[in-house]
Amino acid sequence: MEGEAAEPEQRVDTDEDLAELCSEIAELALERDLRIATAESLTAGNIAANLGRASSSGTWFRGSIVAYASEVKYSLLQVPRGPVVSEEAATAMASGAASALGADLAVAVTGEAGPETNEDVEPGTVWFGIADHGTTSAERVVFEGDPKDVLAATIERALRLLRDHARSGAQRE
Repeated sequence: MEGEAAEPEQRVDTDEDLAELCSEIAELALERDLRIATAESLTAGNIAANLGRASSSGTWFRGSIVAYASEVKYSLLQVPRGPVVSEEAATAMASGAASALGADLAVAVTGEAGPETNEDVEPGTVWFGIADHGTTSAERVVFEGDPKDVLAATIERALRLLRDHARSGAQRE
């Protein structure tokens, strides 16, 4: 959804629910022969940590680039210089991670959990980027709550995006 805020889905309640979501991703990745990667900023590797605990992750999970600092985003992930909480940054991060890690499907997150922000965005603003077999897309979500709530919601939404794209994507050739 370019430029418009997506509506957050019903939140999961427990780590077991996140594990179940990752289990679905694992099954789809194995079934469709997908290689999956992440690029993370505000979540600091927590999306990757959840994926890495899933069954057979060594087969389908390629890895993650944690690019917390803007300079790392610019140099490692080819994010254009400028604001890093943006659609352009999110899609570049996803594409950069997919390319660097040899993945068919990658999710990227960049945002401001709050309460203060470094960029001119509302606290809780998160951009999600997806690279799916060479095609990129992005969506913006503004989560409410304290930074801990924003991070939890971001991790969950990123995993849901991976699952949904794995479900709808074509098997790699």
